[in-house]
Amino acid sequence: MNDNQRQINLFTEYLQIEKNASSYTIHFYQSDLHSFKAFLQREGDLSWEEVDYPIIRVFLTELYDQQLSRRSVSRKLSSLRSFYRFLEREGHVESNPFLHVSLPKQQNPIPSFLYEEELDKLFHVSNMEEPLGQRNQAILELLYATGMRISECVTCELSDIDLELGTVLVRGKGRKERYIPFGSFARDALKHYIYNGRNSLLEKSGMETGAIWLNAKGSPLTDRGVRLVLNKMVEKAAMTIHVHPHMLRHTFATHMLNEGADLRSVQELLGHEHLTSTQIYTHVTKGHLKNVYMNSHPRAGKDE
Repeated sequence: MNDNQRQINLFTEYLQIEKNASSYTIHFYQSDLHSFKAFLQREGDLSWEEVDYPIIRVFLTELYDQQLSRRSVSRKLSSLRSFYRFLEREGHVESNPFLHVSLPKQQNPIPSFLYEEELDKLFHVSNMEEPLGQRNQAILELLYATGMRISECVTCELSDIDLELGTVLVRGKGRKERYIPFGSFARDALKHYIYNGRNSLLEKSGMETGAIWLNAKGSPLTDRGVRLVLNKMVEKAAMTIHVHPHMLRHTFATHMLNEGADLRSVQELLGHEHLTSTQIYTHVTKGHLKNVYMNSHPRAGKDE
């Protein structure tokens, strides 16, 4: 194993242990670092220490020749900047050559979200007589009720849920904890699943686990499992749009702000470290915008 690969392995351990990064985050970091390592091999088998600004410019030219999006290029640069910050901290390099490399300007598209009519279809596809249907309904209700990330949802345990208070303890990025309240629909769905469907699933495995979400065999459900669950629900609802779990987080934030929640509160509920991360949700739906206008503008007139 050469030094370049050894240091990637050390960085991976750092992400897992110190940063508590999700498997998806680690996967993207590794992909970006291996891509850059392959580039360095083509350029004369350069080491991390030999990388300088001219080398980085050649790398960027290669990325643009591949017609990668600005978002993809930005992610790769961000990954490499973080990696070199780690190398500098550990004394493997003297300085971070990516520190002053500017990221390409990004477009800021409005995050995709679901309208209430679309959500309503999803809420009516689960068979509540079956354990998996009860589980699927509880997952959907909790994701929409709290806006938590999918990685936060799958790691929830029974002890994290307080059905009396209607709160869930969430462990977010960097092991930061926060409590998120949830309403009666989520509470009812959780009760029904925890006291019925979950027990039935647990009998199949015979294992002892505090994990809330179980698969058909009674073992803890994975991130990928939740994504498959949602895909099947979308198919059953005969929806033609692509729905991914993170879209429920976007929907939660959008609906909260559209109904008058303040930005700081939504920031805290989402677990965002910076308010700028939450500000992408300050768009409003066309219908909401029209209602605000009709009710607020002196010359809007009244519908007959």
